[in-house]
Amino acid sequence: MRAIRGAFLDFVDDPWRHVGNERAAARFLPDGMLVVDDQGIILDRGPADEVAPRHPGVEIVPIADRLILPGFIDGHVHVPQTRILGSYGEQLLPWLEKWVFPEERRYFERPYAEAGVRRFFDNLLASGTTTCQAFTTAQPVTTEVVFEEAARRNMRIITGITAIDRNAPDWFTTSAEEFTAAATTLIEKYHGVGRSSYAITPRFAYGASDELLAACGRLKAAHPDLWVHTHISENPSEIRGVLELHGDCADYLGVYEKYGLVGPKFTGGHGVWLTDSEFRRLSEAGAAVTFCPCSNLFLGSGLFRLGRATDPEHRVRLSFGSDVGGGNRFSMLSVLEDAYKVGMLNNTQLDGSVDPSKKDAAEAERNKLSPYRAFYSVTLGGAEALRLEDRVGSFDIGKEADFVVLDARGGPSAMAWRTGLPAGGGAPATVEEAAELLFAIMMVGDDRAVAETWVMGERAYARDASGGLVGSTRGAP
Repeated sequence: MRAIRGAFLDFVDDPWRHVGNERAAARFLPDGMLVVDDQGIILDRGPADEVAPRHPGVEIVPIADRLILPGFIDGHVHVPQTRILGSYGEQLLPWLEKWVFPEERRYFERPYAEAGVRRFFDNLLASGTTTCQAFTTAQPVTTEVVFEEAARRNMRIITGITAIDRNAPDWFTTSAEEFTAAATTLIEKYHGVGRSSYAITPRFAYGASDELLAACGRLKAAHPDLWVHTHISENPSEIRGVLELHGDCADYLGVYEKYGLVGPKFTGGHGVWLTDSEFRRLSEAGAAVTFCPCSNLFLGSGLFRLGRATDPEHRVRLSFGSDVGGGNRFSMLSVLEDAYKVGMLNNTQLDGSVDPSKKDAAEAERNKLSPYRAFYSVTLGGAEALRLEDRVGSFDIGKEADFVVLDARGGPSAMAWRTGLPAGGGAPATVEEAAELLFAIMMVGDDRAVAETWVMGERAYARDASGGLVGSTRGAP
């Protein structure tokens, strides 16, 4: 058992529910203590002068002049695309053909997959990410390696074999029968074991035949506790292709609804072009969407309607995702930076300055990503979207002790000046100061602001340590 002492900030509610008083959704301890048992579970928390007397003799790990938040949650990322992030010049469909399929094919071989997967998790930890929902490939070996490496690092992961059987090269696809057999084996071996959860993962409706989607539906019916992770309404050409293939469906979401895949553990990545009807149906189903601003901008996919997704009448559960390699950064801080910019562009479209007839002041405001809204979205909000809020996302007693330690002086030279903190140290004294500090970090900083990442009460990454990662086996394909 050990106790971590420092400045802690987490969330108890959705800041979008507290317009005008978002601080009410946050919980800040300028001098707090988090007690973790020997299994990595939070045993106690609160002001240090109250918690310490309850645990005499406990080992105390002081973390001074830093801000400690729950570990970041990446709701949508592709493990085998690490090496191609930032690949030039294409929108979604030709980008897949040119860059993604050839690289992912290399992960069909275990040695290449093992080296690449190690690199993937190294990048997550260096970015402060402790939980992710991830795509692998159409071959089970990649998924096996991902589960093995996540377990070795004791990280929480949701993943599964990625199903695709059309609109891709023959050497890349898998049949519905092969997919079902492989998924059944993987579910039995990994789902619910340690911190691993299985997701039925049709890559996207454009790459799935009726037979493959039906197979996914049968798996979900047989295993209702499984997650479903896919893509939805990312790119206009993709959407047209989906509707041509599924002429009996009025929209993209309807394809997944037809096969019984949409429900509380469903996540659709991107959702850039979702209609108002689709947003409402996702809300009613308790399903989630992952906002992937870095990828949406990099691939030219469009601007996700953050203000529509957060409509209090039809609120959709949201996680935020790096979507590496469409996204060009692992850092969830970079994701928040781009999300803020997308929100501001949407705000301009709705504030009446472009077209007064389209003015919607309330939706315009909901697009503005305050620091409270931002960091809620990559902690407790992400956990709620993935139905993991009973395990991660905040510092509640009984949850798993995953957290990230942020250093406001880490990163570009402009960071220290922007934050206004004294050169010799110091930490925020109030929740307002903490929020302002976090906004500076997300807009000016980068992954160098991540000083440490802890997983289940153990330090897994330390920026200032030799090699950064604690106990990591480094490797790159």
